[in-house]
Amino acid sequence: MLNAIWLGLVLVSVLYAAFTGNMKAVAAAGFANAEAAIALVIKLTGFMIFMLGLMRVASDGGLLAAIARALAPILRRLFPEVPPDHPAMGAMVMNLASNMLGLGNAATPFGLKAMVELNRLNPHPGVATDSMILFLVINATAVTLMAPTGTMAVRAAAGSTAPGAIWVPTLIASTCSTLTGVAVFYLLRGRARYAARPQAVSNTVATAEAPLPVAEPTPPALVTSPARSALAAGIGVALLGAITWEIASPGAGRSAGDAAREIAEHWLIPLLAASLLLVGLRGGVRIYESMVAGAREGLDVVVRIVPYLVVILVAVGMFRASGALDLLIGALDPLTSAAGFPAAALPMVLLRPLSGSGAFAVMAEILESHGPDSFVGLLASTIQGSTETTFYVLTLYAGAAGIRDLRHALPACLIGDLAGAIGATAACHLFFG
Repeated sequence: MLNAIWLGLVLVSVLYAAFTGNMKAVAAAGFANAEAAIALVIKLTGFMIFMLGLMRVASDGGLLAAIARALAPILRRLFPEVPPDHPAMGAMVMNLASNMLGLGNAATPFGLKAMVELNRLNPHPGVATDSMILFLVINATAVTLMAPTGTMAVRAAAGSTAPGAIWVPTLIASTCSTLTGVAVFYLLRGRARYAARPQAVSNTVATAEAPLPVAEPTPPALVTSPARSALAAGIGVALLGAITWEIASPGAGRSAGDAAREIAEHWLIPLLAASLLLVGLRGGVRIYESMVAGAREGLDVVVRIVPYLVVILVAVGMFRASGALDLLIGALDPLTSAAGFPAAALPMVLLRPLSGSGAFAVMAEILESHGPDSFVGLLASTIQGSTETTFYVLTLYAGAAGIRDLRHALPACLIGDLAGAIGATAACHLFFG
């Protein structure tokens, strides 16, 4: 599907430009956007490396393990058919905890392991069980509690005055997508159309014994000391006091609501950085070394997204320069604007389930064209974090367990994606007008 979309963008751009006299602009846009993609990568690299380093410090300090402990009772209720002491339960707990912290690289191996272990409980090999489907839906619409660092890095690189302003709206949007996806799962699982039907076993299909990537074990938190705990607690109390004072004493010309809005837009990132470092301090982590290790992972992420950014930005730039995008937006805008959704953000909704990197590149192009702090730019940024890449998650995880019949997983995930876009729109109107 992504191949067809990309090819269509380029071919339509050239054909439309040929008949409208915009070929010179299309050629110039191709070169300019390729250069802009590399410049964008250079701008976002530092911030992304820094934030992923902070996440590594907090993870080493025990934050991942703490969230996993909190999730375990909830997952036992969501997956009653999975024995509490089964390896699948432990893998699911670690997968979802990693996702909530935005640690996608750590979440994927745990997710693959969970699918393989769930398949050992599967009475119909090749057909997804209810537990598998629910696990896939939660992964494809995963709620991430941590700030969307990649999106904020692009916003900062594009000149945003408040790169972190989309954090809370993104959390709202992703919550909408997850809750809707789970609700649709329960609504559809009893339908005869989606009943589990045994399939013939094929030797060409991957089995549960297929080799899997091994998750790098999370380094155990060092034994904390009363002095470190007291210091971390003291700094945390001081920061909380500063927030309270800022809201309670907003100053002349500012209401408490204005102060709270300023905190949400400008304080969240510094407070997040301080909080993650305090977790590492309390856990006895060698913070500098852990920070550097996480930064290396951040650099790997940046390197991986470069080809996607260049390829997608060139295609979208050509499509815009040809005039075809303006034609499409003009045709759809009366319909989408009536629902409060600007048509300029529609490419994000269409591409997000297909390609995370592709949607990331489209978001960057929207921020460049409309401005990072415009409503369209804020909405595109929020949609980027509202859900995961549905088709990638389904393909990767189902393939690990040799699942060919996903039953109602796809409709549940896609409806969750749609709910995420609707939630993003509502949240942006609430926060940004």
